[in-house]
Parts: sequence; structure tokens; C-alpha cells
Amino acid sequence: MKLLSDWGITSNWWRGDRGEYWVIAQGILLIIFALFPPNIPSSIDLDTSVWQYIRWILTAIFSILAMVFLGRSLFDLGQNLTPLPHPRDDGQLVKTGIYGLVRHPLYSGVIYLALAYTSWQVSWVHLVGSIVLFVFFDAKSRMEEVWLTEKFSDYANYSNDVRKLIPWIY
Repeated sequence: MKLLSDWGITSNWWRGDRGEYWVIAQGILLIIFALFPPNIPSSIDLDTSVWQYIRWILTAIFSILAMVFLGRSLFDLGQNLTPLPHPRDDGQLVKTGIYGLVRHPLYSGVIYLALAYTSWQVSWVHLVGSIVLFVFFDAKSRMEEVWLTEKFSDYANYSNDVRKLIPWIY
């Protein structure tokens, strides 16, 4: 229980004051994504070497991005890590490392991981799922940024300088 309280999860978690429902919804979305069977478009012949190369190159690129973003963001966050979108009471604003590239690298990493799986499976269902995850994390990050702006006076300047989910783009 100490770990949960350290993360900011209170006994009143059911009220959702710190974004607990976002975490539950995220878990449900990830389970649904993982359980959906792949559905390969009939117009794609995976036996051709061109599609095999495209498939493996995209899978490798997205996998490496996912590992870098997830690993580095966990390292850079350190004691500030919480599963909740609400910042920890004793938390500090992290703007260095991968957080100098995007404001929400954990969310980016999960999206890249979903795209890696989509590329590996060449599944249009998982492509749709990746888009749904992107939309979900964009909405979750908007709520998180309200709390971050309230807690950290320099967050507004930081958010003007650093993109939200995709480096240099969005």
C-alpha cells in the first residue's frame, strides 16, 4: 500500500480526483488492443520480399523508438513516476533528457509500441487501435497538463517550447 500512496493513489481513488479513471480506461484499451486478432488487408501479399522488408523495417524503427522513449522517460522521471495523470504532491517538473524532446514520452512510447506491433502483424485492426490510443493519450495528456500548469508555474513556457507527443511535429 505504501507504493500506491507514494504514487498519489488515495483511499478515495474511486472518486477519480487524480485521474484514476484515465488509468483504468488506459488499461482496458491496452488489453483490448492486445487481444484483438490481427486482420491483414487482402490486398497485401506478405509473401513478397518487398512487403517483408517494409514490415521488418517499420517494426524495427517503431520498436527502437518505443524502447528509447519508454526506457529513457522512466529513467528521467525517477522518483516523479506515477501511473496517475495528476502529478505527485512532492513531484518536480522534469524538462531534461527525453522530456526536452516531447512532454509525454511515456505515452509516445506506448503509441510507438502499438505501431511496432501493427507493423509486425500488418493488421488494419491494430492500425485503428493505434490511432485510438493516440487520440486517448492526447486527451489524457490535456487533462494532465491542466494539473501540471496548476502545480508548476513554468509549465506553460515549457509546453510552448516542447511538442506534446511526436518530436518536432505534435
